Amino acid sequence: MLFSSIPFLVYFFPIVFLGYYLLSFSRMMQNVWLLFASLLFYAWGEPVYVFLMIGSILFNSIIAIIIEKVEDNKVKKGLLIFSIVGNIAVLFVFKYLGFVLGIVNSAFKGLVPEFKIALPIGISFFTFQALSYVVDVYRGVTKAENPFYVGLYVAFFPQLIAGPIVQYNTIAEQIRDRKSSIDKISLGLSRFAVGVGKKIILANSFGQIADNVFNWSRIGTDKLPVPATLAWLGSIAYSLQLYYDFSAYSDMAIGLGLCFGFKFKENFNYPYIAGSVSEFWKRWHISLTDWFREYVYIPLGGNRVANRDTMVRNLAIVWLLTGIWHGANWTFIIWGMFFFVLQLLERLLDFDNRVHNVFIKHAYTLLIVNFQWVIFRADDIYQAGRFYLNMFGLNNNGILSSTAVMMLREYYPTLILGILFSTPVIPMMNKWFHSHEDSAVHKIYSIAYPVLMSVMIIISVSYLVIGSYNPFIYFNF
Repeated sequence: MLFSSIPFLVYFFPIVFLGYYLLSFSRMMQNVWLLFASLLFYAWGEPVYVFLMIGSILFNSIIAIIIEKVEDNKVKKGLLIFSIVGNIAVLFVFKYLGFVLGIVNSAFKGLVPEFKIALPIGISFFTFQALSYVVDVYRGVTKAENPFYVGLYVAFFPQLIAGPIVQYNTIAEQIRDRKSSIDKISLGLSRFAVGVGKKIILANSFGQIADNVFNWSRIGTDKLPVPATLAWLGSIAYSLQLYYDFSAYSDMAIGLGLCFGFKFKENFNYPYIAGSVSEFWKRWHISLTDWFREYVYIPLGGNRVANRDTMVRNLAIVWLLTGIWHGANWTFIIWGMFFFVLQLLERLLDFDNRVHNVFIKHAYTLLIVNFQWVIFRADDIYQAGRFYLNMFGLNNNGILSSTAVMMLREYYPTLILGILFSTPVIPMMNKWFHSHEDSAVHKIYSIAYPVLMSVMIIISVSYLVIGSYNPFIYFNF
């Protein structure tokens, strides 16, 4: 589908960018243009569901305006509950109703007719943004705005499809009055180029390895089990694919936002260097973690409760919802609850303070997270279970694999780069170069950097032209 590929964004952005700066005489006209472009962007891929998004914008805008105007706290709370129920109901119908009906039919055959409906792209992201806006108005954190501003906030095309999830109070002033500059545009375009390169050159390569291995696991579960080395290669490749796929979109969103004068919060902070599962989730999908903490965990009482059982309950609810948010499948629910158990054990055992060896902490975290991505990627629990058995040679599957050796020979440069760039080597290099501004090396770097970004775009476009493999994992959420 054209919409879900990088080329559409690459072609779409220059047109929007040109129109935006032709309207630089009026901030209002620029905002109108961005809202129109954003709705068009979504309508191109979802011509019917764009009305669902518009309905969400109007519904939440009107509720927020009424909440701010009424003085009775009971009425305010009732309106907030109405908004929460309304948003969750829409999300449930489109994302989870088929799953729930499938469970009912499994227990009571033929009780209800099967229900299948196409999932609107990015519905989880824009629903969470709209919902957080209403909650913030209820709390008094932000003022109710006209539906036009809310529409731009919800529908803004750079981060519409796969985040980062933005809270309205962090960009309210930017919508009204933001400043653009050559430096912001230059930095934004560079960040966008990095995102494109990460997605096309790295994530897609890892995705081809992972898809081959997991598809073989599904097809040959009983007759042709995957050898252990190949299973490990597939799981590691998927771990890298997921990171580069999702962080690439965040890079592109943050970069394009900068080009229009918007500054979004970072969504990833090198999660694979974490020394615990708890730290991993402070570095991975930061905007989602912040959202659940701000709008679920803290309102429930967080960990500042007298009873430890209540803290455990709060943590369990957050991770159950995190798993459900990612998809309508038992694999996601189990995945979320595994992370709950792991974080709970780390807290109860005081893991960060008891374990001092950095290597052990990093190795433990990488191993655990890699295991977790297996069930996240698997089609169902059965495939995940068989894949785990394959990884440890417990499925009569053998250890060595000629296919794994062949894939390593073909993809080893990409794998090395993927592992290297998942660490903060680039920020460290940038810091070093900037600390030697008067040196010849810094001058060469200043000239080489834009050239490297241009070359990365050219290589990425070449990859797109010669290949058809270009999935975007988080479009499904």
